[in-house]
Amino acid sequence: MKKCLLSLALALVAVTALAQQFDDFFDGRTLRLDYVFAGNHDQQQIYLEQMCVTPVWAGRKSRLADVPLKGNGQIQLKDHASGQLLFVHTFSTLFQEWLATEEATKVSKAFATSYNVPMPKHPVDVTVTLTDFHGRVVTSMTHTVDPADILIRQIGDNGIPCHYLWKGKILNRTEMNNDQPGERNYMPTEGPLDGEPDITECIDLAIVAEGYTRAQMGKFYSDCQRVVDALFAHEPFTSLKDRFNVVAVAAESITSGPSVPHLGRWSSTPVGTHYDTFYSDRYLMTQDIHRLYDVLSGIPFEHIIVLVNSDTYGGGGIYNQLTVTTSDHPTFHQVLVHEFGHAYAGLGDEYFYDDAYESMYPADTEPWEPNLTTMVDFQSKWADMVPKGTPVPTPPDPKVPNYRKIKGEKEQRLLDAATQRVGVFEGGGYQSKGVYRPAQECRMKINEVAYFCPVCSRAIQRITDFYTAH
Repeated sequence: MKKCLLSLALALVAVTALAQQFDDFFDGRTLRLDYVFAGNHDQQQIYLEQMCVTPVWAGRKSRLADVPLKGNGQIQLKDHASGQLLFVHTFSTLFQEWLATEEATKVSKAFATSYNVPMPKHPVDVTVTLTDFHGRVVTSMTHTVDPADILIRQIGDNGIPCHYLWKGKILNRTEMNNDQPGERNYMPTEGPLDGEPDITECIDLAIVAEGYTRAQMGKFYSDCQRVVDALFAHEPFTSLKDRFNVVAVAAESITSGPSVPHLGRWSSTPVGTHYDTFYSDRYLMTQDIHRLYDVLSGIPFEHIIVLVNSDTYGGGGIYNQLTVTTSDHPTFHQVLVHEFGHAYAGLGDEYFYDDAYESMYPADTEPWEPNLTTMVDFQSKWADMVPKGTPVPTPPDPKVPNYRKIKGEKEQRLLDAATQRVGVFEGGGYQSKGVYRPAQECRMKINEVAYFCPVCSRAIQRITDFYTAH
C-alpha cells in the first residue's frame, strides 16, 4: 500500500510539473545564488553569501520540478505562500569530493560555489541540500528570497569580450523580443553564425580563458575552436550539435599559464585554477566558483569549460558545475571529452585502482551516475541494453589488447570495438570489486579509445533531450 501511495504521489508531482507554466512564477531573469559550503568529514554547513540578478534566464523553461539525475546536492524553490514546488536543480561539488580525502578528517575548509536559478516573481523558499555517498542528507539550509529585496545585487555586462563560436539555432529577427541579449563585443561572424543565438531552445556552453594574457587572445580563440571541433567530433555530440550554443569568453590573465604549487609557481588568473588540488599533481581545478560566475556576468550560460593555457596534463569535471581542461597536452581531445562527460551528463569514472581513502560507491547504495552500478538497482540502469544470455559479471574478451600495448591499426580497431559490447563488467568508480561498468572499454575508462560506449551515449542523449526536447 505504501508503495502504491508513493507512486501516486510521484505521479501527481509529475503532472503538476508538466502543468506548471514558467511565466506564471518567473520573470525571465536569472537569480544567482552564492553559497559557501564548509566543514569537515564529520560535520558540514551551508552559508548564503549573497544574491545577484542578471538580465536573462538561459536555462530550461519546462520540466521545472523534475530532475534528470540526482547528483550529490539539490536546490529546490518552493512558492512561499503555497509551498508548491517550482524548480529543482541537482549538482555535485568539489567540496563533497574533498570530504572523501584524509585531509577532511584533520581540518575544516570552506569552498565557494554559485548556482543560477530562474528569478521568481513572488517570494520563494530556497532549500539547499547536500547528501553523502549513501544518498543520505548530511546538511541542508532553507532561506527565503523576496524578489523585492533591495540587497539583491543587480549585475550585467562586465565588459569582458566574448565571441560565439557556434550557434545551434538562430533566432529570426521577428522572433526576438526585449528579453533577448544583444551582441556585446562579439568578433564578426559570417554565414550560419549571423543572428541571435536561441538560448531558450539550446544548451548554452561557455568556454572561459584561464592563463591567457592579452597578447595570447588569438591563441585562445584558436584553442576554443579546437574545443568545439573535438567535442562535436564525438557521438552523440555530433548528432546533437544543433542543440548547443558555444561562446568563448576572453578573460585576460596577468600572467601566462595556471598556478603549479608543487613548482612554487602562483599565477594571477581570472578564476584561480591550480594543479595539486587535493595534493594530486594532475588534478587541475578552482575552489572559487564565485570568481568564475563574475567572469560570466551578463553572458547566458548553463555549462562551463575553463580552458587553461598549459601543455601539462590535468583537468577535472564536476556534474552541473564546471569542466576544466588544458589546451596543449597531446591528449587534449580525449581529456576534454572525458571531463565534459562528467560535468554535462553526470557520467562516472569507469577506471579503478583501489587506493581511494574512502569508498565513493558503498555496496548498499545504487550510484546515481548512469554508467555505474552496484547491482542494488540494476534495472534502473542499463539492464535493458544487455543482450540476453550475457553472464553477470561479464568476463572481459581476451582478444581485446591491452591499451598500453597498442602497436597498430588492427589492435586499435579491436580496442575501439570493445566499447560497443554492452555487459556488466566488474571494476569501476575507482574500485575493482563491487562496482560494475557497462563496457570493457569506454571513453569514461581510458583515453585510448575513440568512443563512448552505448550506455554513456544514451545517457548523453537523454540528458540533452531533458533540457531541449519540449
